[in-house]
Amino acid sequence: MSPDLQAGFRFEWSYTVPPRASVPQLYHDTGFCLDMPDVLATGYLVGMMELGCVHGVMPFMDWPREQSLGTMVHFSHFAPTPPGMTLLIKGEVLEVDGRRLLFRVEAWDGVDRICEGTHERHVIDPLRFNAKVAAKAAAALKAVGAA
Repeated sequence: MSPDLQAGFRFEWSYTVPPRASVPQLYHDTGFCLDMPDVLATGYLVGMMELGCVHGVMPFMDWPREQSLGTMVHFSHFAPTPPGMTLLIKGEVLEVDGRRLLFRVEAWDGVDRICEGTHERHVIDPLRFNAKVAAKAAAALKAVGAA
């Protein structure tokens, strides 16, 4: 990660909400969700807020040798957005503490501010991280086989 990434850095990212991001579409395998409003699901919005932060700091990363993973989200989702609208994600880096990044982030849908909050990410070495995941998967398989 470049030492040029500092608190105060601001960024924006746009994303058009696809139909698959609505509550009935995203949770199509859960019966009662099929009757819910056809609006952007909070779970999908959280992902878009995260991706806005990833996109914002990408110029400071040695991609793909450095990547970042979300470790904390604290968002309020307070306005509905139908599919087809374009989100504008606006963010600011609040802290850079070693490999830990803290962001303030908000989303607008062209009519309303729909979400705001904070998000934390950690910069990782994907080779080391993937090795740990593979070891965990192997341990889980071994535990299932022993049961």
